[in-house]
Amino acid sequence: MPKPSAGKPSKKKTVEEQVSELLRKLSHNDLKQFVLEQCIGNPSFRQIFISGFAYLVSEESKEMYKKQIRSFIASVEGEWGYINWSGAEVVIKAVESLLSTAQKHLDQGRYQSTIYIACAVMEEMTPQLEYVDDSDGSFGGLINQAFELLNQVAQAEIPDNLRLELLGYCLTTFGKNIYEDWDWHLGMLDLASRIVKTESEGNKVIALIDKPMDSDYTKERAQLIKWEILLKMKGTEKAEEFINQNLANSRLRTIAIESAIRNKKYEKAIGIAQDGVRFDAKDKPGLVYTWYDWLLKIAAIQKDTDRIIEYARILFVDSNHHGQEYYKLLKAKVAPDRWKEFVEAIIADFQRESGGSNFDQISGIYINEKWWDRLFALLKTKPSLHNIEAFDKYLAAGYSNELVEMYSTGIVYLLKRSTNRDHYQEACRYLRRMIKLGAREQCDELIRKIRVEYPRRSALLDELNRV
Repeated sequence: MPKPSAGKPSKKKTVEEQVSELLRKLSHNDLKQFVLEQCIGNPSFRQIFISGFAYLVSEESKEMYKKQIRSFIASVEGEWGYINWSGAEVVIKAVESLLSTAQKHLDQGRYQSTIYIACAVMEEMTPQLEYVDDSDGSFGGLINQAFELLNQVAQAEIPDNLRLELLGYCLTTFGKNIYEDWDWHLGMLDLASRIVKTESEGNKVIALIDKPMDSDYTKERAQLIKWEILLKMKGTEKAEEFINQNLANSRLRTIAIESAIRNKKYEKAIGIAQDGVRFDAKDKPGLVYTWYDWLLKIAAIQKDTDRIIEYARILFVDSNHHGQEYYKLLKAKVAPDRWKEFVEAIIADFQRESGGSNFDQISGIYINEKWWDRLFALLKTKPSLHNIEAFDKYLAAGYSNELVEMYSTGIVYLLKRSTNRDHYQEACRYLRRMIKLGAREQCDELIRKIRVEYPRRSALLDELNRV
């Protein structure tokens, strides 16, 4: 009898292929009956079906979607309206499905439906943030998704009636403080600024921006939106005039500097940056280094070596940001015969500040200059295990014995104040560093003493066995 063919097994059909095959074979009436039964008996399916095709019926509205969301929330609300973690998961899953439907509407050009769903999600979900366990941020993330959908609608080529509807929504919700105390509050004006097309529309947004704001942060964000509207509606001259009147706003000051540089008005850019240094020195000292960084960039454009050195030195010594970048720049610009004296003066500055506490900055200089004797002397002032480990690759050649002793002392101290496995593993890591320095015998002796000292610390003994 011939043996059956041993051909390859047929490839398993994908879900899409299986469903497509069934749809081809099902009659129209059978399919309609199945959908009807599922909508009656399966709430999740019903929600997906109705929200997915609501645009086909005249009853579609924002309120329709709001009712759906309210029903999700009502089904999981506990005492006093609080939604616990598991309840939040239920709401999140349902609203995610709704937002997925809104995204499909957007992709297929059904912008009205997208607006209805996104606004409904924002309006119903935002008040719930005060009553929900949103420890992982997922609940608030849904509102961000809805707001992003509105932004995508604004960027699309939408009919003017929808544009005006969305503009009106932005102005109304801001005026009524519907999203007050949340980023979406001012976000509505930002969104409005992107879809205004006439000076009259722009003026309506500006009128809301010009009202008193509750914080400097909000005021500065609002000023940036106003600048964008002025630039769009009234041109560069009006926008620049507004910036010059509001240079206390660091973002507007930055725009002014960038504009001056772009137009090669370097002295103007320098003046704006220097004014920023003076203006922010007292209340916003962190911003001072932003303006010094701009001064450095301008000096580099002008190839002004003296100013490059001046500003790079200030930034290296004072800013604590991008230290290596400024150090390399200084070394490239300072004359070699002056470098040693220059660096010693910087070290002296560091040592004077905070009683000589600028350990990282000074050690960085010693490493860059390969001054290993001075690096070791500095390490002895702060011989923590962390510092020893950071420096041992530089000092191993000349100070291996001393480093081994430092490790030994530090490990003993660590174990005296530690009783958990994480710290035991840390101690064993340093023991391995001792071995790497060629101190196998000293390491073994230290392990023996530790075993005698802590015979009942089973987790420690277990970790020591792995060294």
